[in-house]
Amino acid sequence: MADAAGLEGLSVAVVFAPARAADLQALSGLIFSHGPNVWNWLPVEGVQAHLRDIAAGRAYALLAWKGQALVGAATYCLTHDFRRFQARDRADAEHGYVCEVVVAPDYAGRGLGSELLQKVNTSLAAMGVREVYIDRHEENAASAGMMRKAGFLELETFAEPERRPHGSGRTTVCRVQVQPGSLAPTWRP
Repeated sequence: MADAAGLEGLSVAVVFAPARAADLQALSGLIFSHGPNVWNWLPVEGVQAHLRDIAAGRAYALLAWKGQALVGAATYCLTHDFRRFQARDRADAEHGYVCEVVVAPDYAGRGLGSELLQKVNTSLAAMGVREVYIDRHEENAASAGMMRKAGFLELETFAEPERRPHGSGRTTVCRVQVQPGSLAPTWRP
């Protein structure tokens, strides 16, 4: 089931829907065409493995369509990788991780990225998750604003030059806390 929303400056509604196997080629094209920049770490093999996880149901993607054009996407998964940021009593709890958010340049700056994040947070809450994590280059101002608008708070910034070879070389980890089972999405991953 899809969910439609009107976003800033878009005269035709953007339709949000979970990725299907038939969408993975378009998703790959969007990620590799519009995701790479000096702030993003997108190793080809890692992205391809992530796409295989989406195809196998081990990870998820929410797509934003305007007509037949894929104009945005957010990919996410369940993980334990951010355990060190969890409260002591939740250290072993599964949490969400937003892997990628990509918006086509013609749709950037209109709220599409933060809308994708909010819908992903809702989906993860419906899966029983209470914490959702995301990371970015410390100096990526556009991503920082998108994340703040979606409710993410910065937790820590640390040196990670192998993933962040430009600018400060530092990663900022952010988290939003959600209520499990609340605000069930109108679509299912």
